[in-house]
Amino acid sequence: MIDLHCHVDLYPDPEAVLREAVRRRCYVLAVTTTPMAWQGTCALLGQAPRVRVGLGLHPELVSERSAEVDMLCALIGEARFIGEVGLDGSRRHRSSLPLQREVFRQIVQKAEAAGGRVMSIHSRGAVSATLDVLERNLLRSTPVLHWFTGTEAELRRASALGCWFSVGPATLRSSRGRRLLAAMPSDRVLTETDGPFGRNGNEPLYPWDADLATHSLSRCWNLDAAATRARLRRNLRRLVDEHHAADTNSVRVNAMSTSASI
Repeated sequence: MIDLHCHVDLYPDPEAVLREAVRRRCYVLAVTTTPMAWQGTCALLGQAPRVRVGLGLHPELVSERSAEVDMLCALIGEARFIGEVGLDGSRRHRSSLPLQREVFRQIVQKAEAAGGRVMSIHSRGAVSATLDVLERNLLRSTPVLHWFTGTEAELRRASALGCWFSVGPATLRSSRGRRLLAAMPSDRVLTETDGPFGRNGNEPLYPWDADLATHSLSRCWNLDAAATRARLRRNLRRLVDEHHAADTNSVRVNAMSTSASI
């Protein structure tokens, strides 16, 4: 099971979620919303196998915490994964878009200067603006658009830029979400939950619930469940190993996985 976007630190009992994710052998990218949360989440997760932490500054928080971008940029050398970062153009946060754009640009440029990173990116209501920043600044990083809700034209543009996509059970409940999935390059798709914000009825999704997306993926790709899971594992291996091989910096954080351990 692969959950490439989960807020492990925001569950009521994150330690219990971590224990269960490890027991079930889940691969988890625990994204964070601020650099301070990254430090605390790293301490919480310790050396948990198959679980890594993303260094983030959530766009919904930029209007009040934009000064923390300097802290994030100072920590990028210690982090292999960046997330959650990006832009939010929803009504509540639209007024801060110019500031969000500047903060996101700084993060992408710093990640590039550090040799490139895997980046889990929020783009709700601002897909075109998000792609503008990536198009102007991206060379070596790999953007993964989490819970993509743009248009099919924006999806084509994102695919042409080399973006990956993380999709989850909540994403794929709607016919529109399934149509977008069908247009995504299948070798650049991974699963996520966005837990605890992603929901399964009245309950939050947990990292192991990412597997609930397998049915929709199988139908879209015309594969059985075992072949679908195998494709997802290959995708994860390629995403991580490409960056592991390309990283010429002195980062001492292990990759989420290696070819031998997937």
